[in-house]
Amino acid sequence: MDLKILLPYKVFAEIKNVDSIIAETSEGSYGFLPQRLDCVAVLVPGIFSYKTDKMHYLAVDEGLLVKAGDQVMVSVRNAVGGVELGKLADTIQNEFKNISADEEKVKYMASRLENGFLSRLKKFQEV
Repeated sequence: MDLKILLPYKVFAEIKNVDSIIAETSEGSYGFLPQRLDCVAVLVPGIFSYKTDKMHYLAVDEGLLVKAGDQVMVSVRNAVGGVELGKLADTIQNEFKNISADEEKVKYMASRLENGFLSRLKKFQEV
């Protein structure tokens, strides 16, 4: 299989001749082999692994996996590789979970700004 891992701002990796893939989905861990039927899977923050001549491990944030024939495309918000397997779990806990908390704060502030704008607009229209 050919694996392409995409981030919002760049191509993280393109790997040829991948023997197998293991990904964490919202329904649990799934393995993907070349003969598997085409599918789409929602990825959750976790360990993503693929095998070429040896096993490779990445920490990935939430995203989407699409398998079509021999092509596997993974689009995630963030990915980290090149560290030991034991350290990837810490990476997921520290980096990806903190991003989610920060996003919640941003959403809350945006909501407050939007509500304030709408109330001022309503007052303006009444005048």
